[in-house]
Amino acid sequence: MRFATWEAGGRVSAGVVSGLRDGEVGLHELPARTTVLDLVRAGLPAALDAGAAALDGPAVPLDGVRLLPPLAAPTVRDFVAFEEHVEGVRKSIDGVGGVVDEWYQAPTFYFTNPYALVGAHDDVPVPPRSERFDFELEVAVVIGRDGASLTPEIAREHVFGYTILNDWSARDLQAREMKVNLGPAKGKDSASTLGPWLVTADELEPYRDDDGFLALDMRVSVNGEEVGQDLLSNMGWPFEELIAYASRGTEVRAGDVLGSGTCGNGGCLAELWGRRGALSPPPLQPGDVVEMTVEGIGTIRNRVVPGLDLPPVLPARPRARNRKRVP
Repeated sequence: MRFATWEAGGRVSAGVVSGLRDGEVGLHELPARTTVLDLVRAGLPAALDAGAAALDGPAVPLDGVRLLPPLAAPTVRDFVAFEEHVEGVRKSIDGVGGVVDEWYQAPTFYFTNPYALVGAHDDVPVPPRSERFDFELEVAVVIGRDGASLTPEIAREHVFGYTILNDWSARDLQAREMKVNLGPAKGKDSASTLGPWLVTADELEPYRDDDGFLALDMRVSVNGEEVGQDLLSNMGWPFEELIAYASRGTEVRAGDVLGSGTCGNGGCLAELWGRRGALSPPPLQPGDVVEMTVEGIGTIRNRVVPGLDLPPVLPARPRARNRKRVP
């Protein structure tokens, strides 16, 4: 089942998606004031029951609404689980090839901005003062049950579903921040597309390979020209191990979003810049349209638009490092 959130006529609704196989896509509203996050917190069995009941109601045409992020995620963690992506981006950002040994030892993630989530077809502004704007093709898992220090086996039972994540990135800002060995921060928090809807875990089980990975085809194009293609099963760890790591010594809660990290083979421009030693393809510019399709989930499509023209950030002021107040 697929759950969506949308806005029409100034009113936000949540519901179930129908008609994906015959092309007549419709949205069936859940009871008023019910959100997708409410369903996730209620648990998958209850959510499926509520969705089945909603399908008996009338359908709203998809082309008459604005899709919002499927749910208001309490937290968003983004992993870096594709080795090929790390190889290329490290060369682009740090000027050094290869993958550090520490990447292989355990999954790595950062917390990103849940307030910056945008819908599947929303315009995305260029971050202030960025000249190297980039996309990142990912799949995100949504946690369906609270838990702490989960094993990978138990973590699978905590999966509610999956959606597409585009982790938009200002590579020039990111490069500066990461030289401080803390981050990324402003290089990553301007926008993250989540959508087009939330697909429940049972829908994607047929794609699971013998190693326990979801072998979903992932593609991204810019202005109609395909730039990257990969399989989700090329992750270094399956989602169950990412969830287990995120919960290690702490907890994850229903509604939390965990990104796979960017796929390889052109899942972002920075990987290609690193491999080619040049800004080819060029950084995103206003007017560019980025489209991502993940097998079994759907398609998101966003247009890049001009951002705010803000003044430069002031540098740190030199300080004398006095240990006592000067009269």
